[in-house]
Amino acid sequence: MKYFIASLGCAKNTVDSESMAIILNHAGHSVTDNIKKADFLIVNTCGFIEQARQESLDVLKDFANSKRTNQFLIAAGCFSQRSPQAIIKHIPQIDGIIGTRRWMDIPILLEKILERKNPETIIHLPPSQTMGTDDHGIIRASIQGGSAYLKIADGCRHTCAYCAIPLIKGKTVSRPIDQIVRDAKALQDQGIQELILIAQDTTDYGSDLNMKDGLAALLEQLQKEVDHIPWIRILYMYPGLITNRLINIIANSNQILPYIDLPLQHASPHVLKMMRRPQNIEQTISTIHKMKTALPNMAIRSTFIVGHPGETESDFQDLMDFVQEIQFDHLGGFTYSLEKGTPGEPLGDPIPLVEKEDRLDRLMLLQEKISHQKNKSFVGQPMQVLTEGSGDGITIGRSYRDAPEIDGLVIVKGIYQIGKIIETEVIEALPHDLVAKAK
Repeated sequence: MKYFIASLGCAKNTVDSESMAIILNHAGHSVTDNIKKADFLIVNTCGFIEQARQESLDVLKDFANSKRTNQFLIAAGCFSQRSPQAIIKHIPQIDGIIGTRRWMDIPILLEKILERKNPETIIHLPPSQTMGTDDHGIIRASIQGGSAYLKIADGCRHTCAYCAIPLIKGKTVSRPIDQIVRDAKALQDQGIQELILIAQDTTDYGSDLNMKDGLAALLEQLQKEVDHIPWIRILYMYPGLITNRLINIIANSNQILPYIDLPLQHASPHVLKMMRRPQNIEQTISTIHKMKTALPNMAIRSTFIVGHPGETESDFQDLMDFVQEIQFDHLGGFTYSLEKGTPGEPLGDPIPLVEKEDRLDRLMLLQEKISHQKNKSFVGQPMQVLTEGSGDGITIGRSYRDAPEIDGLVIVKGIYQIGKIIETEVIEALPHDLVAKAK
């Protein structure tokens, strides 16, 4: 059978989509990029916030309305795991549903759909408190040009009030170091230039395996085993779990990029308490300053939620002051989204949307000024750039300061080979991007 996969949401979802494709191929099926020729249409949904769920429904509806006779539609991923009945209610043409915890059973679901006696939706959501660990020995990565996302763990053991991830994926399940190293070696053999380690919380890696400082141990092993990959990038680090050992490993490495992504969510102790997040903001500031001392060229990114229930104008000003003090290189912002079933559901969603959006606009305007000023400091400086695309006399790429899709770009004058790291000099600073010329 031929299948088509549409992957929505974050990079972690993209890895799962790639993994499902490998398993389907091993089962004798084949991928196609032509929707009309596919026997199975698979949408790997996102269910993190309402906007993502609506996008998932829209894509599923489009496929459902256009699918031909003897063509089957499957909803996979986070939204499917969390709310299968909601999907069926909106799209009764759905043929099958599979969640995040048993994505590796996708060939089984296809067989069930083909063997069914009536057109009812087949729901494959066997009970599991954590993510499944039977990954069939396949590589858990997604390659995008010269970069590859490599999943080191899934699930989350934190209980943030606003977040539905533990409901969707269960508790943290870390992959053994030898499996991660095996995948990294395979990616190295394919010429990958940037290895991006992802998990819901990379600094919590190994906690379920009784490892102490697991991320540090993993990084030490990766540097020994895959020393031909020039860049190793770490995403989603929590400041309370960043140890001196981890800081020293990054500071003394020629591979691990001095790029830190801290999803802090807020800076007001009052709001952080309601979020069920660590409230000692002074400790967070101390950790950041410690890292900046050890890593003078460190690029730091964070994400924040505005309009959380109970957030006052004073709380929001605390956040603005914090952003001004830390001077983030990049920052993502979101308005609060009420998620049913989370610990924060009883708080409701009392702050009007117009007020939340006003706060978000003010936050992002402040960050734009900071980012522009930061970018100006790189003019005249050398900068390595990983190339990603070209055309019209320019090449687009990223520096060590920029993670794929979420941060800025470097615009290099001239056409250069894609998927390679080139030496450049920065000649102009834009609010979020840099302009450079090859050296």
